[in-house]
Amino acid sequence: MTNTTDQYQPTRWTLDRILAAPEGSPVEEALQELEAAAVTIEKVRPSLAADMDVEVFAEAMQAVERLAAVANRLGSYGQLWFTENTKNQAALAFMGRMDQILTEVQNRILFFNLWWKALEDDAANRLLTVVNDDWRYYLEQERKLKDHTLSEAEEKIVNIKDVNGINAIVTLYDMITNKFVFNLEVDGEIKALTRDELMTYTHSPKPERRAAAYQTLYRVYEQEDSVLAQIYIHRVRDWANENLKLRHFSSPISVRNQVNDVPDAVTDTLLEVCAEQASVFQRYFKLKAGWLGLPAGQLRRYDLYAPLSSGADKKVAYSDAVNIVLNSFGEFSPVVAGHAERIFKDQHIDAEIRPGKRGGAFCASILPGLTPLILTNYTGEPRQVATLAHELGHAIHALLAADHSVLTFHSALPMAETASVFSEMLLTDRLLAEEQDPLVRRDLLAEAVDDMYATVLRQAYFVM
Repeated sequence: MTNTTDQYQPTRWTLDRILAAPEGSPVEEALQELEAAAVTIEKVRPSLAADMDVEVFAEAMQAVERLAAVANRLGSYGQLWFTENTKNQAALAFMGRMDQILTEVQNRILFFNLWWKALEDDAANRLLTVVNDDWRYYLEQERKLKDHTLSEAEEKIVNIKDVNGINAIVTLYDMITNKFVFNLEVDGEIKALTRDELMTYTHSPKPERRAAAYQTLYRVYEQEDSVLAQIYIHRVRDWANENLKLRHFSSPISVRNQVNDVPDAVTDTLLEVCAEQASVFQRYFKLKAGWLGLPAGQLRRYDLYAPLSSGADKKVAYSDAVNIVLNSFGEFSPVVAGHAERIFKDQHIDAEIRPGKRGGAFCASILPGLTPLILTNYTGEPRQVATLAHELGHAIHALLAADHSVLTFHSALPMAETASVFSEMLLTDRLLAEEQDPLVRRDLLAEAVDDMYATVLRQAYFVM
């Protein structure tokens, strides 16, 4: 593939491919589709039986797919609109309205899911043999949750509890933390920064600047420590009360494993190996301390992700970053690069830095075939190039799954992160291939190991 040199700007995304507008006929038409699908499912209720007609079952599943597609559009539009600006009252109102509507519809059709889970194996297997592969996988996964499913009345209460309780608390967290302003002194000047802008200084080649950035981060969060602590405590309690006490999962992580279709034994083994191999990163950090001119064992929290090069605070123009990533993908596969380019052509990336916008980065895959949307906060820091590659990896993964059902095209978390980290590796390979200076190559490899630590061991230790 020929290297691209197109010009790109860190613009805002457009959401009109999800929904033409958040009011008027686009919303009303979508709600009518939602209602029609729900009514179709409700009409099936008298026919639910062990010897249910295969065609009637297929009609119900088609309606489940249609309902899921419309629900994804309506729910995702509200969430993405909100992340653009967490102070936007219109977005909050729309998101709240959609949450209520979707919860009500979900409770109306809940009976179908519960019937399917409770069906005897012989009757279920008869229906599984005549459905397509996507439906079969979806239906088999649902039946695995049988032992953790409550009565219809109880499940309805949980759904209402979630939308008005814990989900609302998480929204409050986003509203509180995304309005934070971080005042950091840089070269004698006080700069008012967003969190993402502040975090660029935690990777500064200057030790005192890294320390100041971290201390500023902690100081601002500490001002709301009691509120944020309560949000976290209630999030944890809600998870434990519902999933351990009511649904009787064996452990908090078992819930996530079930959703990800990963046996508990696999994650247990993963965590055991991480603990056994922690010495690999300990050796690396001793090496890094030496490269930074620090005594062995004196690497501070502020130094873990410190760059080795004094020139690491140079900025990478957004257009250059996009072209570097696209060319890295192109060397691996023109198809992969083409999918990545689609994100930019469709204006499905929001890379601007602005107050109120959600921090960090994510990729939202809404429907099979619909171009995913990426939010990032591009600051020009070299590591942001890897973030761009990471999120584009998620988007490519979703586009490659476009031939699957809306019920199954979302990949489980372990597979999703494999795709995104692989995309980062393609970028690293490209940069290493172009670089001859041994010190620069060392720095590139060190950044890759830093990212491996952050992706694997750091997160493993949260649960060990």
